[in-house]
Parts: sequence; C-alpha cells; structure tokens
Amino acid sequence: MRFGKALAGLALGLLLSGGARAETPGERVAGQAVVNYRIFGDVHEPWPERRHTFTGGVTGLADITYSTIAGYRPMKLDLYLPPPGGAPRPLIIYIHGGGWMGGGPRLSAAFANWPEVLASIAAEGFVVASVAYRFAGEEPFPAAIHDVKTAIRFLRAHAHRWGIDRERVGLWGASSGGQLAALAGTSCGVEALAPPVVAPRMNANVEQPISPPAGLLQQSDCAQAVAAWYGIFDFATLRRPPAGTANHREHPYLNCGTATCTEDRLNAPSPAHYADRADPPFLLIHGDADRTVPVAQSQEFHQRLRAAGVPVELVILPGIDHSFIGASHDATRDTSRAMLARTLDFFATTIGAGRAAR
Repeated sequence: MRFGKALAGLALGLLLSGGARAETPGERVAGQAVVNYRIFGDVHEPWPERRHTFTGGVTGLADITYSTIAGYRPMKLDLYLPPPGGAPRPLIIYIHGGGWMGGGPRLSAAFANWPEVLASIAAEGFVVASVAYRFAGEEPFPAAIHDVKTAIRFLRAHAHRWGIDRERVGLWGASSGGQLAALAGTSCGVEALAPPVVAPRMNANVEQPISPPAGLLQQSDCAQAVAAWYGIFDFATLRRPPAGTANHREHPYLNCGTATCTEDRLNAPSPAHYADRADPPFLLIHGDADRTVPVAQSQEFHQRLRAAGVPVELVILPGIDHSFIGASHDATRDTSRAMLARTLDFFATTIGAGRAAR
C-alpha cells in the first residue's frame, strides 16, 4: 500500500513538473524504474506488434486497432505484408461473412486456414488486410459499413508505413462481407454512410479512445475494384428465405423489429441502390444451389451494374451452395480453390502490380 501511494505521488509529480525529483546519494525512490516512461504523446495502442512470418517472406501483423469508439470494443484488423522492397503495393481488404452476427477476420467458408490463404495472396505482391466490424447484436446498420469505411481510410492514412499504394485498393467480401464490400464500393463519398468523426484524445485523465491517425478524414473511402462472393445486394427484392431461416426483415442488422421495414430502410444498406457509372469494376460469384442467399441477388445486381455502365463479371456455379459447398468434399475443395484463383486474377487485372492506377 505504501509503495502504491509513493508511485501515485511520483506519477502526479511527473504530470505537473515533467520529471522526477532529485535523488539524494544512497536514496532509492520507490518506482524509480518507471520514471523515464513517457506520459503524454502516445496515440497508438501501447502494445508491441504481434508479428508472424509466413511462407514466401510474408509478415503478418495481428490485431491492429483501426478504430476505437466509446462504448464499443476496439475494432481490429490483421495485416499481411509482402517481402519489402520495390514500389508501393496494391491493397486488398477482405471483409468476412457470418450473417452480420458472427465470423471473424481469420475465417472464410470451407477454408481450414484462412490466414495462410491471405498470406499466400500477399506473397503475390499485394498488401492484404482482413478486418473485423461491429455485429448487428452490438449495433445495427450502419455501424458495420462505418467500420469498413474507417478501415479503408485508416489503411490509406498509414500507406507510407506499410508500403501501400493509396490509388490501388480492392475490396473483397463473402456473404454479409460481400454485401459490405459491395456497399462500400458503390457508396464511395455518400455522406449518409460516412463514418462518424472520432475526436482525438485531449488528455490522460481518464481512459479514452486512442486518437485516430493524422489525416484520417482527408483519406478517401473509395475502392478501385470489388469482388463479392454470394452476397445480398438488394434487400428490397430479396425473396422469402427458405424454411427454417430467419426472415431478413426481422434481422437485427436492419433493426426493423417485427414491423415492416420502410423502403428507405431497405434501400440504405443495399449496394444496388447506389450503383452508378462511377463505380469500380466488380466480380460477382454465386452458386445456383445457394439455400442461404438466392442466386438472383447476384444476377440482378449484375444487371443493375451493367445498365449503369460498370465493368462487371458474373460467375454462376452450377450445383454449388452457399460458402462454395458442393455435393462432395472434392466439389467443395475444387470450387473453393478455383474461385480463389479467379478472384486473385481479377485483382491482378484491375489493381495488380504493373497496371496503371485507375
């Protein structure tokens, strides 16, 4: 108890005077070992980077906090960096699925080791980020899209630190992550979906969110390419779900409760509602046996994008269910691998190394 009082008094003295009191010969001041640590000025999360080396010289940085909003858990992302050297690299941001209620940045469909997959993509010359976002049970729409757009801006604000080319950013998501990737891609600059401003930390009197990086608000939330796997793109036209699954109109993500969702409430999170000729190129992949999200969602969104003059590819997979699940283990494996390769080819063509920035 006496040590705690002494240390508290020392900390107060540091805050007021900026240094420790003089020590007389032979005297040992309690807490002397900590007097040289900084008190003010740190704006990043005070924890050493968690690094992991993957095959191909890829460096993984785990649990980087990209946003702290009072009242919520810190939002984190994992980053996969290609071997150093050369010009800034294109950035791919992956947004996980899970029905806006679960999942995480290290999970995707039937892939057993998703971090290893993302690291293999980074080995091809991309910087890859996999982001978390707030679930519908924590906060309904538009919280998740706010988080995604904040992550885009955060990564652009740190472009120099991680060797990112700000002008070449691709978004990629599966299921609910496909909806969020497509929404971010079509709603570039839409004020109604812009993330809220997080005030910088002004003092250290109480626990406060970590300050956002300098220049965050000046960064764009636009993307130069979007790949979406089996996503929902228009809530207003979504057909009645199969027996045993929740009606989308009662889903916590939309926050309509048991009442009928208004047209505005259905349009606001729908990527199709924002589609116009300024949108980046899209790749849409969907199985025609999907029992979770009807394949019509991708087919109709494809038509909407084409009508708007947006470059778009649509891949329909015969006999394939949600998450690329096939009728056999081999069908699931082969489809998953093939669509991963197709997606990587899409990004290599649109934002990849050696291509002019759009």
